[in-house]
Amino acid sequence: MASLYTHQSENVRKTLGLMAGFLILLIALGWIFSQALQSPVILYVAVVLALVMNFVSYWNSDKIALAMSRARALGEGEELEYRRVVENLAITAGLPTPRLYIMDAPQINAFATGRDKEHAAVAVTTGALTKLTRVELEGVLAHELSHIGNRDILVSTVIVVLAGIIAMLSDFFMRSMFWGGGRDRGKNGGGLFLVIGIVAAIVAPLAASLIKLAVSREREYLADASGALLTRYPEGLASALEKMSQDETALPGARSGTAHLYIANPFKGGGKALTKLFQTHPPLEDRIARLRNGDK
Repeated sequence: MASLYTHQSENVRKTLGLMAGFLILLIALGWIFSQALQSPVILYVAVVLALVMNFVSYWNSDKIALAMSRARALGEGEELEYRRVVENLAITAGLPTPRLYIMDAPQINAFATGRDKEHAAVAVTTGALTKLTRVELEGVLAHELSHIGNRDILVSTVIVVLAGIIAMLSDFFMRSMFWGGGRDRGKNGGGLFLVIGIVAAIVAPLAASLIKLAVSREREYLADASGALLTRYPEGLASALEKMSQDETALPGARSGTAHLYIANPFKGGGKALTKLFQTHPPLEDRIARLRNGDK
């Protein structure tokens, strides 16, 4: 019988599989381009560039995310309930208390960031603090602490950077073709690889974006399950997500580069069917159903 525990382990396996697919895609793309342009160094450069950019973004991810979201540090004596809820949940989860931030915006939302549990931060909107009940706020904050405990921050950083590397590689290859870089190579038996390379350069960035979004959606399901286990009250988070689904207010600090960090998509609206593939978050109705029917 499925439960929140089995959902949690299932989502971990799915995410690891998606990350492995991402790395395989990057290596395969580098190999195809190196064969098409008859330059093996391209593969080595792709792997090294991915490692370097991951390292840089990993150490600075919290500063970038907080600045882009216009979050400010929680002042001394400000929003004491917010502080107490996080401290209590952190003790229960066995985590250090993260740095606390506030985003001055009416939309109900929150996110966690930081390179590891010792250097983590949680930011919530003023809308979340004023519109949610205590148990709903606990559910939201437990979700964010679960991101920290599950090392989702690292996963998100790695995936976003790998997607960027794939886009850069594809752009480099197409520019090389445009300027005649593959013209002579095609005469020396590399014609097939040139064709494959062009197709890969067009398709790979799209595939990378879809994998990135799929990883983001799986991490949200995992954090929902982990957060519900932390509070032992899934209805708190389910009720908060329900309020988010009805909240049509804007979030001024929302950016496409950080949208995947939030507990709910900060950009309101959206469609059905194919457009769901390009959403950073799973549908709120699906998440609510999982929380309320976790034992079925």
